[in-house]
Amino acid sequence: MDNLRLFLWLGFGLLLWITFQAWQADYAPRPTPVAADAPAPGVTGSPEVPEAPQPELPDLPAAPDTPAVEATEAPSQDQRRLVKVETDVLQLQIDLNGGDLVAATLPDYPIEKDQPDVPVRLLSPDPASLYVIQSGLRAPPGSPEVSASTPFTSAANSYALADGENELVVPVTWEGPDGVRVEKIFRFQRGRYDIALEQRVTNTGATAYQTAPYLQILRRHQPMERSMFNVDSYSFTGPVAYDGEKYEKLDVDDLQDEVYEQSVANGWLASIEHHFLGAAVPPANEIHNYRFSYDGSRYSASAIAAQLSEVVPGETVAYPAKIFVGPKLQSQLNETADGLALTVDYGMLTLLAQPLFWVLEKVHGVAGNWGWTIIIVTFLIKLVFYKLTETSGRSMAKMRKMAPRLKALQDRYKDDREALSRAMMDLYKREKVNPAAGCLPMLIQIPFFIAFYWVLLESVEMRQAPFMLWITDLSSRDPFFILPLLMGAAMWFQQKLNPAPPDPVQAKVMMFLPILFTAMFAFFPAGLVLYWLTNSVLSIAQQWRINKVVGAD
Repeated sequence: MDNLRLFLWLGFGLLLWITFQAWQADYAPRPTPVAADAPAPGVTGSPEVPEAPQPELPDLPAAPDTPAVEATEAPSQDQRRLVKVETDVLQLQIDLNGGDLVAATLPDYPIEKDQPDVPVRLLSPDPASLYVIQSGLRAPPGSPEVSASTPFTSAANSYALADGENELVVPVTWEGPDGVRVEKIFRFQRGRYDIALEQRVTNTGATAYQTAPYLQILRRHQPMERSMFNVDSYSFTGPVAYDGEKYEKLDVDDLQDEVYEQSVANGWLASIEHHFLGAAVPPANEIHNYRFSYDGSRYSASAIAAQLSEVVPGETVAYPAKIFVGPKLQSQLNETADGLALTVDYGMLTLLAQPLFWVLEKVHGVAGNWGWTIIIVTFLIKLVFYKLTETSGRSMAKMRKMAPRLKALQDRYKDDREALSRAMMDLYKREKVNPAAGCLPMLIQIPFFIAFYWVLLESVEMRQAPFMLWITDLSSRDPFFILPLLMGAAMWFQQKLNPAPPDPVQAKVMMFLPILFTAMFAFFPAGLVLYWLTNSVLSIAQQWRINKVVGAD
């Protein structure tokens, strides 16, 4: 039993090490080559961004291998015509050159908790940190198109969601040639980060107008430096795609070697980072051609309708879509598009982590504090497995009671390990003790530990969430290492309630484990350490009671 318990602890440490190595293999930053013609950092303005690839239809030329970039000088900040939009949760800018979303900040989400006036900035038109979400219309050669250089107009320079209103509508308009009029209508809802986009085409000309609407995300790739003191640096940053069934994270270096192309219905494309994302969601049940590419500096992700749509003279046709710019709030992600909540990456234990987060969220609705929520949910988990852990606890208590007899057997057969093993097994059988039963609780705790880790690391709902006293952020490490020290002390006391390994070497290794785990947990999120500390305290209380009951028998 003691050998098995030791191997389980060592296996647990090995599992954490393998997880760390997998992170390094999958997400470690690689050198990012910069295009020779890329603007120098600090240059304002945005170059003409690549247009969405042409749909591969008989009457249209095939999509080129690389989206074309017009050789035009980037407009300066003064030349850019911007419309400011402000809701209760978003501050955005729409560039009238194209009618695209080019800037977005999240006033409710500061970058650092001690600097509340410096919010997270997602979208940016600056070349050094380019990140924009575009929309437009492709058309056969000779027909008017809507691209990033199309000059839209707006009735106002700024729009704001008024107090008492739940919806803000922002229209921009382009009067094109041949009687083609295009209106982009953005609809914002109070408290929400999803944006309804409608591209409305009116044909007042004499001939039918053919077009294919598209959405595109363009972003400069800037992987974070890996640091054990920054949990953000361990999350995936880059393009992702969903084809209606499968969620896929795309490596930008692979995209440089081979363009990703796929025809998709009921899907979406996005650019994600830790806790935040920008996503483009085409209409459901309509086939779109997805295309992801990387030029060594910027990657683009586009979705264009697979079939041309016709707008006959005198007709108005609306092409709806959705855009999401904001934090990975799972309730809003689920309501925006099927599968969008998969961008909250819980890893291999998603099937356990998702219901665990659901329970945490429900309890938080009552407790109102994520720290107390973690404590309550840990208690509930302990309650669910109470009978199982009680059975193993009784076995451990009996082993502790048998310790003097086991020591006597060791002294008697100290020169014959084979005889010692037989004598110990006979003793276990007579006393009806299962020496392996005490290891079962550890096997149960390991998957919950890992699931808790990913929930705390990836759930934006717990980002910068305070608990009490010095714990002001459960998603980062304890600044004073008090929780890890308390956890280490609880582990040491828990060991004292259990029988010591008969082998002196194993006993010394087991005594060293609390120190090892204290050092390791010192850099884990405080919420995870709080879970493990709570679990250890509850285990101590349960084992202490069992030892008293068994000792009285």
